[in-house]
Amino acid sequence: MFHKEGFKIITIATIILLIAILSADAYVEHVWLVKIIQTTFLGMFILVLQFFRNPKRNTPINKHHIIAPVDGKVVVIEEVEEPEFFKDKRLQVSIFMSPLNVHITRYPISGSVVYSKYHPGKYLVAWHPKSSTENERTTIVIENDTVGEILYRQVAGAAARRIVNYAREGKTVVQGTDAGFIKFGSRVDIYLPLGTKIEVQLNQSVKGGEEVIASF
Repeated sequence: MFHKEGFKIITIATIILLIAILSADAYVEHVWLVKIIQTTFLGMFILVLQFFRNPKRNTPINKHHIIAPVDGKVVVIEEVEEPEFFKDKRLQVSIFMSPLNVHITRYPISGSVVYSKYHPGKYLVAWHPKSSTENERTTIVIENDTVGEILYRQVAGAAARRIVNYAREGKTVVQGTDAGFIKFGSRVDIYLPLGTKIEVQLNQSVKGGEEVIASF
C-alpha cells in the first residue's frame, strides 16, 4: 500500500520507467548497455515505491504516552529554549529520517490542535543544528487534557522540497493517525514539558505510530 501523497510521483515514475525500458531496447545497440540503463531506472523506481510505502501500524492508544510521530533514528535528546510557541525551556526529542525510512507523520498524542503554522525556509541537511529554526518547516501544537500542550515540528531536509501537514487549528486528532508527510529526507522535533520521562535513547531506531518515546 502506498501513501496518497505519492500517487502522482509514482505515476510519473512509472511512465519514465516504461519510456526508458522501451527506448533502450529500440535505440541502444549494445545489449550490456541496455541492461545497465534498464536496471538503473528500475532501481530508481523501486526506491520511489519504497519511499512512499504506507505500512499499517497498530497504535496502542494511551493518554499518558507520547508515541514516535515518524520512523527513524533519535538524534537529539536535550533541554532547549523553544522560541516560537512556548518561549521557554522544553525537552526536545528529534528523530531523523533517511530516504529509506517511511516518511508518514503520525500524531504523537490525541487532543485538539491549537496551533499550526507553515514556515518557508532553507534546505540544510536535516541533522544540522540550525535546521529546526532555518529550514522549511511546520509547527503543530496539540493540547491534551492529561499532559497539556505538546509541540512537534516537521523539518525539511536537504533533498525535501515539500512538507504536507494535515493538522488544522481546532481539529480533534487521534494518536497514531496520519498527520502528514515529508518528501525525501527530513526530521521531526518533539518538544515536551521539563521532567517528562524519556523512554528512548540517542541513536535508537524507532517506529512511528507504535514506539513510546515518552511517558507521564
